[in-house]
Amino acid sequence: MRTINFNIDRDGIRIRDYLRAFGFSSSLIKSLKQSETGILKNGEPARTIDLINNGDILTVNIENSGKMPVPVKMDVDIVYEDEDFVVFNKPPNLPVHESHTHIGDTLSNFAAYHLKDVGAFRAVYRLDNGTSGLVLVAKNKLVAAKLARKINKDYYAVVSGIMSGDGTVDLPIARCGDSIIKRKVDENGERAVTHYEVIKTMENTTLLKLNLETGRTHQIRVHMAHIGHPLIGDTLYGDFSALISHQALHCKDIYFTHPVTNEEMHISCDFPDDIKKLL
Repeated sequence: MRTINFNIDRDGIRIRDYLRAFGFSSSLIKSLKQSETGILKNGEPARTIDLINNGDILTVNIENSGKMPVPVKMDVDIVYEDEDFVVFNKPPNLPVHESHTHIGDTLSNFAAYHLKDVGAFRAVYRLDNGTSGLVLVAKNKLVAAKLARKINKDYYAVVSGIMSGDGTVDLPIARCGDSIIKRKVDENGERAVTHYEVIKTMENTTLLKLNLETGRTHQIRVHMAHIGHPLIGDTLYGDFSALISHQALHCKDIYFTHPVTNEEMHISCDFPDDIKKLL
């Protein structure tokens, strides 16, 4: 259970309106109403239509509910954790979610092991199997809802060839035929916008920093391959590399406003060893 206390600094506002303004969904408010201790005003049970005033303390107790996969202990770094979320540094070649081809060997399984008392796995966003880096997992429904599509990410990729300057790829992306995996640039696809900045050039490769305006499947990989600079190690859109066993793509930094404290957050992690070798 997550308990949040609000020190009220205004007069004559209904509890439901206060909670909605903070970011509580209608369904979450409804679930709070169904619990005898879901909503408290100065320590006493309260209704959502009750008024709160300056000096009151409003307390909400959010029950954790949902499904968790089988817990499995793994060697995964925890970069940050508090009462509301945890940020993992996902290794490459580790899927985020279970699927018919991956049962018991995903980040969700380790999250279930680490968060035994949370009750549900809520990854606010996911990374491709071969992509490494930061994955934020919310510990309750409020945090998951407030952070959805509100996290800015800095990706870094090592691509083939020499690039210079900064640029933007604004090209739509669609599925390749009947494939459920592969994507391509297609005028009939959904709009996709990728911004890139050259950080470092090497013998015949370039390190890019990338930011996304949209979140299409494989967006960075598809856009870079389309402009002639596929990611090193990306066998789906480029070529095999003996230097790395996955696409050289890493989510290194995330930026967001804390969903409860309103603190501006910046969380960072280092490159995995195989990408360091490429650099």
